[in-house]
Amino acid sequence: MLFYAAIIATFIILKPSRIAQWFYDRGTDLAQLRFGWLAIGALMVAVSFPPLIGHTTITTLCGFAYGMKGFFISAVGSLVGSALVFVALRLLFSRRLKAWASQNEKWQALESVVRAKGLPLIVLIRVSPFPPWVYSNTLFASIEPVKLWQFLFATIFVFPKLLLHTFIGSRMAALADGDQRNHMDPQTKAINAALIAGGILLAALASYAVYTAVTGHIRHLDGLPADVDEQAARAIEDFDEEAPLLSPKSFDGDRLIFLRDEEEEGEER
Repeated sequence: MLFYAAIIATFIILKPSRIAQWFYDRGTDLAQLRFGWLAIGALMVAVSFPPLIGHTTITTLCGFAYGMKGFFISAVGSLVGSALVFVALRLLFSRRLKAWASQNEKWQALESVVRAKGLPLIVLIRVSPFPPWVYSNTLFASIEPVKLWQFLFATIFVFPKLLLHTFIGSRMAALADGDQRNHMDPQTKAINAALIAGGILLAALASYAVYTAVTGHIRHLDGLPADVDEQAARAIEDFDEEAPLLSPKSFDGDRLIFLRDEEEEGEER
């Protein structure tokens, strides 16, 4: 409550126009830097790693600072960040992933569904807004049947969403700058505001529609038992709470498996 009260007070005291102008000036400074695009691209890669967040915000910032050219920064940064997360988690935590999956029925069901349906299903899950970006990267790194090239190919289908958020950021920049805003007639201002609101609404509705379609599709896959489909869908829905590389429960599971292995080795001796 104190945090939100401070945010509201800041807007009242400093005025929204001054805050918007400050952000526009900082975005312009970033765009004029020789390697500004590299800095924002590196930030895009960083927020692809768990438990960081802010992928959508950085994508919007690309549009705010660079206009529609910012799409190429967000696209390349997202692709590189996803690849690095996938490879790093596979190399560093492969033992933990296998141990965790062996104890989780929902995860076993999801792996069997992905193994059976292959690339088309991987693409569908990737374009779904849930789990969010950073959890989605962890999700695919955690599914053993998914190959790196399949993951990167599926990530390309997220680009239309990046393009939309870049567009929203570019329109926000046009309204944030006082000089541009003062030269706009009321109709142009209204059109820009409508484009921003329409873009946000479109992104929200598309995200909900895709997520509903993906989970519904998984629940009614042909050739697999209904209980397996249901468990696979629930694995995706609950992933942000049960992420095998982020949840403390996964560490507990590792310790239990380690102790059990030690006991078995002792008995063999």
